[in-house]
Amino acid sequence: MSTPSNSPAPSENQPSASTDHLEWRRHLPALASAAAGINQASDAWDAVSDSFCDEDGWPMDEKGYADGQVKRDAEAWKHAEVFLDHGPEVLAGVRAAADGPDYVEGPISEDLRRLRGIDTTLVRAGQLRHEWDQIMALMDASLPGSRTLYQERAEEHRNSEGWHYADELSHQGPALVRAAEYLANRVDAEQPSRTERTRVALARSTPGARGVLPASPPAPPAPNPPAPGRSRS
Repeated sequence: MSTPSNSPAPSENQPSASTDHLEWRRHLPALASAAAGINQASDAWDAVSDSFCDEDGWPMDEKGYADGQVKRDAEAWKHAEVFLDHGPEVLAGVRAAADGPDYVEGPISEDLRRLRGIDTTLVRAGQLRHEWDQIMALMDASLPGSRTLYQERAEEHRNSEGWHYADELSHQGPALVRAAEYLANRVDAEQPSRTERTRVALARSTPGARGVLPASPPAPPAPNPPAPGRSRS
């Protein structure tokens, strides 16, 4: 498989498109739901955010405005974590199944181009989650019982930082799902022809399947000798 220079080359650990595509395809419903969830959280906030602001866009109800953003960020981050759990395997499957021409033209070329930055999004979102886990562990170790006092504020900070990555995934996520579905369906369509070619090849390579001449028919019986008699003079 060929990949353009601006797309990461598949690694040895990536699944084979012809044998393991069902393994990464099982994550697609979760990713599709997560992408939709991020967009719903964003749309829900956009629908009410103006009501907290004056005509120039400045918040009049600062608490209501801040609370709305906190709610949006928390909901979006919850779905972003789904991409951290399921996205890398699907992304590896897509890059293993896509051919060079898929990046240049065709039904998923635009979606594949949108995925160029998804690696950075997932890595940085993963770092944010790792930092959060470390902070919670330190709280539990150094100040027993303090987690309940500081967790809410720490979560708000994490979710606020994570909104940027969730917003990126609201565009990159659907592109990943569309490309994955297209490529998986293409592999499904190609599988019967591959199976038939394999069957024919195996039949041709079976010992005794070729170079064997048909058995010769049995020789006809010899004619009966004439009966003995007297010679004529």
